[in-house]
Amino acid sequence: MSSIQKNLHKFMAVPAILLFILFFIYPLSYGLGLSFTDWDGLSDTKNYVGFQNFIDFFQDRRAIGDIKNTLMFGLLSPILLNIFGFLLALLLDKEIKGKNLARTIIYLPAIISPLIMGYVWLMILRPDSGFLFNVLQALNLENLYANWLVDPHKAMWAIIIVNLWQFIGYPMIIFLAGLQSIPTEMYEAAKIDGASSIQTIRYITIPQLMPAIQINIITNIINSLSVFEIIVALTNGGPGYYTEPLSLYIYRNAFAGLTGYSTAVAMVLFIIILIPVALAFKFFKYDNN
Repeated sequence: MSSIQKNLHKFMAVPAILLFILFFIYPLSYGLGLSFTDWDGLSDTKNYVGFQNFIDFFQDRRAIGDIKNTLMFGLLSPILLNIFGFLLALLLDKEIKGKNLARTIIYLPAIISPLIMGYVWLMILRPDSGFLFNVLQALNLENLYANWLVDPHKAMWAIIIVNLWQFIGYPMIIFLAGLQSIPTEMYEAAKIDGASSIQTIRYITIPQLMPAIQINIITNIINSLSVFEIIVALTNGGPGYYTEPLSLYIYRNAFAGLTGYSTAVAMVLFIIILIPVALAFKFFKYDNN
């Protein structure tokens, strides 16, 4: 490669580097600076308070509970999305009648706003007047109804299930693309060697799907740890604060005039997201080697 081509490649990278600095490095640096102040979001006064915002955060029992809620949703949801997305992809990769229609129906909810879909499910699960209650009442089975959204021990699971129903189409489509790129010769060779279906999936399908698995796990972790809209629609963080994630905690404090404090919490959330994503990158890099 000539020196002119090398310089051209470097020059072509400049726009991407500038965009990265403008939309990631600068906002992150500015937010980090705000996290050490008591700024209320409106006035020009920004008093330096050091690490006091972070100290206050980790001394707040509600905030610690919100960390637990965020981790519960942010780690369980990606696991379920990838498991069921993978199983659906295996099923819909086969030559079955109506598979294209099934793919469309499963993927369709994913393109709808989580806020809108959350309100739709709220109307379904609402006690006394919701669609599910009315159906059970018509069948004289209203005793089977449970108001999951106001039960502290069931509300988060209800949200996870609704989220799984809406977004299972994303990992399914990515897995399908990966499955269709696997050479059929590999499956034919495994069949000749007498490999069972489980062995074929374990030693051929899953290793060949590692790039798709990596994409799904990382994107689902990021999206799940920063969940906001669907919880606002279904429970608004309730009952009490049993389903309030850190994203909603940040939102409420920011509009309560605690912008400096909420920015500090946003930095904490950034670290919480960064750790599992970095571990996932390290794992997949090691696995590929």
